[in-house]
Amino acid sequence: MDPTLTLPEHLIEQAKEFLVGGKEPAEPRAAATVVLLRAGDGRPGGLEVYLLRRHVGMAFAAGMSVFPGGGVDPRDSELDPALWAGPSPEEWARRMDCTADEAQALVCAAVRETFEESGVLLAGTADSVVADTTGDDWEADRVALEGRQLSMTEFLTRRGLVLRTDLLSVLGGWLTPNFEPKRYLTWFFVATLPEGQITRDVSTESDKVAWLPVREALKLADDRQMMLLPPTYATMCELYDATTPDEALAHAGELPFEMIEPVFNPDNNRLESRPRIVELGIRVGKLVHEG
Repeated sequence: MDPTLTLPEHLIEQAKEFLVGGKEPAEPRAAATVVLLRAGDGRPGGLEVYLLRRHVGMAFAAGMSVFPGGGVDPRDSELDPALWAGPSPEEWARRMDCTADEAQALVCAAVRETFEESGVLLAGTADSVVADTTGDDWEADRVALEGRQLSMTEFLTRRGLVLRTDLLSVLGGWLTPNFEPKRYLTWFFVATLPEGQITRDVSTESDKVAWLPVREALKLADDRQMMLLPPTYATMCELYDATTPDEALAHAGELPFEMIEPVFNPDNNRLESRPRIVELGIRVGKLVHEG
């Protein structure tokens, strides 16, 4: 399979209306998603990724398996600079092709959403990372963050922690097609599961979570036993050759940043991305099925 998608009938009609100029696209919301990784079997495709299956009643990506993530909260851009460790917002901005304020909000959102949806916290002190977030007090803070009763600044200050932005690497970005009623401008980050921490099935937006080797997730998608959005599929293809989490983060950091917007092709009613992404998906798909 390549990371394209034959659209269902109702979306085909929507896409065609936009082609003839019949509608105005929805304004996309800035968002961040994090590919959480842990070591696998040491072979290409063996790295394990953390996936959440969204409830079928969700307005966006219903029934799809996705990485932890979500939209930027306005308070993400207000993070106290004293709570920031690692590359500066300006350095992130140069890598992410955005402003420093946007970079700060997106990196903060990436850490916050990962904690909210998996219980994993990419924070600590300047020279250490939180090793356990499973206690009742951590869960109370996670729920308060999720419900917006607590900001990241308040949460980190209370805990005596800083945001460890050096634990993240940005891989690229995807913009939801213009005909979708809900649209996101999403930056994709990569991070390793911190030592000692475990993921927890805590997201209110999902009905199932799992750690899966990249090759297994791609095969399940190809066999139509798991639904993946094209960006999710393409991201796993991008990380397929990495045999360790460190290799995956290094690869993400070396790739030229690209914000990809899939385009509707009325000749075949498919959603298509850049040729490089399609070629990568085809190559990796062959590897997956050749074993």
